[in-house]
Amino acid sequence: MGAPGAGKGTHGDIIAVKHSIPHISTGDIFRENIKNGTELGSKAKGYMDKGLLVPDDLVVDLVVDRLKQADCADGYVLDGFPRTIPQAEALDAALEAAGGKIDYAINIDVPDGTIIERMACRRVCPNCGAIYHTIAAPPRKEGICDKCGTALILRDDDRPETVKKRLAVYHEQTEPLISYYSGRGILSTVDGTKGSIDDISASIEQIFR
Repeated sequence: MGAPGAGKGTHGDIIAVKHSIPHISTGDIFRENIKNGTELGSKAKGYMDKGLLVPDDLVVDLVVDRLKQADCADGYVLDGFPRTIPQAEALDAALEAAGGKIDYAINIDVPDGTIIERMACRRVCPNCGAIYHTIAAPPRKEGICDKCGTALILRDDDRPETVKKRLAVYHEQTEPLISYYSGRGILSTVDGTKGSIDDISASIEQIFR
């Protein structure tokens, strides 16, 4: 959990690799659908480009279906879902019906000002979805994806004016999840500005221990 640009994707990847579980990002699902020109992708793009959340009914069934796949049998890390209380309630109900549950909710806390600065430096591969930062995590060749050689872009929803809108939406609709998961006794918060990516990752691993 965390605001846009807090590091959810980065640490989701790290957790997935360390624990050999899939990293499930609704953003990746949406981008794949956008790239493939599906109806869902077109609807999702309209919201994402405006810095708004994709409505619950476009994501809940898709994510729950994903969790039923064989590679999720031993666990998974969710990145960017749930984003609203109704999504969290729908997820809990679906998992309970299947005999599962969420074990940990990790909140990566980063101030808004830092988020805006970070996002302006973020570059994304439109082909494979890899994420870079021009200062903290640049590609080996400037402007080119390390993984597939595609030219990197600054996404419309990473521009400062859109990020401010995204943060406003986050505080209104997603931040209440902090209380939601705290009330269930599974929430832990880490400082997303304290130290390097490795330092923050170590703090998250300490929670799992």
